[in-house]
Amino acid sequence: MWKPEHRLPARRVGQRYDSDLTDEEWALVVPLIPPPKRGGGKRTVNIREVLNGIFYVLWTGCQWKALPKDLPPKSTVHWYFMLWDWDGTLERLHQLLYVAVREQEGREASPTAAIIDSQSAKAAQKGGRRLTRRATMRARRSRGGNGRSSLIRSASC
Repeated sequence: MWKPEHRLPARRVGQRYDSDLTDEEWALVVPLIPPPKRGGGKRTVNIREVLNGIFYVLWTGCQWKALPKDLPPKSTVHWYFMLWDWDGTLERLHQLLYVAVREQEGREASPTAAIIDSQSAKAAQKGGRRLTRRATMRARRSRGGNGRSSLIRSASC
């Protein structure tokens, strides 16, 4: 739960947006950014600003179309987000920054304990994702068209 003592360290003074990368963070992640494709034209977009745009959406929870105008276009930021999600770059960036923050706080790089709620444990026992997806799908209607099953209709005739 976010409390005032948690919000204070999350506040990033001196940045344009709280989600923007600091110079130290940028120095950490720049080696993980894939180079441009060979044979293509030069990259014309500022990759740091693209990453700032991705972090802005993740930090605020806003829609892609609500990106501020001083960040790259939403289509560019979204394209890089999808590309880096597909090739694993975002996962590597997350892991690197996660470990750096834990070490900065004087903690071990990987957690020594975890909390799992009972709902997550039940979903994992029964198969997890597939079951969750099925539970969120709408129920199918019967072929009878009126909502009654064919067995009920034939019994009442």
